[in-house]
Amino acid sequence: MENRRIFRVLRRDPRSGARLGRLVTRRGVVETPVFMPVATAGSVKAVPPEVVAGLSARIILANTYHLYLRPGPEIVKKAGGLHRFMNWPRAILTDSGGFQVYSLSRFREILEEGVRFRSHLDGSEHLLTPERSLEVQAALDSDIRVVLDVCIPYPCPREETERLTGLTHRWAERSLRWWEEHRSEGVLLFGIVQGGMEEDLRRASAETLVSMEFDGYAIGGLSVGEPKELMFSMIEATVPHLPEDRPRYLMGVGTPQDILEAVARGVDMFDCVLPTRNARRGTVFTSRGTFHIRNACFKEDFRPLDPECRCYTCRNFTRAYLRHLFHSGELLIYFLLTVHNLHFYLKFMADLRRSLREGRFQEFREKFYRNASEREKSI
Repeated sequence: MENRRIFRVLRRDPRSGARLGRLVTRRGVVETPVFMPVATAGSVKAVPPEVVAGLSARIILANTYHLYLRPGPEIVKKAGGLHRFMNWPRAILTDSGGFQVYSLSRFREILEEGVRFRSHLDGSEHLLTPERSLEVQAALDSDIRVVLDVCIPYPCPREETERLTGLTHRWAERSLRWWEEHRSEGVLLFGIVQGGMEEDLRRASAETLVSMEFDGYAIGGLSVGEPKELMFSMIEATVPHLPEDRPRYLMGVGTPQDILEAVARGVDMFDCVLPTRNARRGTVFTSRGTFHIRNACFKEDFRPLDPECRCYTCRNFTRAYLRHLFHSGELLIYFLLTVHNLHFYLKFMADLRRSLREGRFQEFREKFYRNASEREKSI
């Protein structure tokens, strides 16, 4: 598939880097900017796949590391691939597993060959190489696959950042060599830009990855504890050096504000556990702010979570009832709050895309900030 057919920019905002795009996958077209709900172990936690699809999600993210350890790629392959295994008919992006090795393993050793680590489940030892990561993703049969990289911690000395970024580049070259021999028709492969918090290393990493001709480019190693201003400056240092005709994916980010600002800087794709994880902890996103349902002020509050929301939860249940479920430990609460938070995120993205389509992105952005303080006051 030619790259000009894979991704096309439909409209650009003249006052920022924001762009409306069309990404073609073998399981349908995805309009960008897009948020991908996270199905870590082959499930968007607490919500059936048909409900996720009903919320207008066109693509989800699954995690290579977790599925590699359990149930194992062989099981998923025998089931006919991850789509059949989890009953999800639309597109799936799988990450490489590199971030989870970085964040979950008590023991890890970064080698030229790959990364040696112990499973967080049972302590068993594994070696994840660039080739093995792609082999696992091939067994999962995902539609977009991401090469293995080294997630650089924050803070990190410049010399070490430079060394690890170079290793990411060499792993990317090895991944491409494997890919040339095992390419699947219609499947896309993304490279990952690293470079830590060094602008020149970010720029050099982007240029190096672009020279390798990936189908898309992920921006990795951000949202690892750095200040928001630094994260945005690293995006600004990276995006201008990525090609216009390829999708740009900011990994693991973030809040609606983070997404809005990254879109304004030219990013197209996002994933984050916030809407689902926060739901399980009782925190909800609404047009009037973010709040925790356990709070006593909601004990006799018979309004919906968000008067402006038309999700299943808001159409059928009150804050008082949802607070009761949360304090009672009823499992239904996880479903109801997750449905609401995912609806909020996916509608936010749909409204953002509409603003780009209609040439109103700056108005959309300004209104978001103008209403911020008012939202917090009107919960």
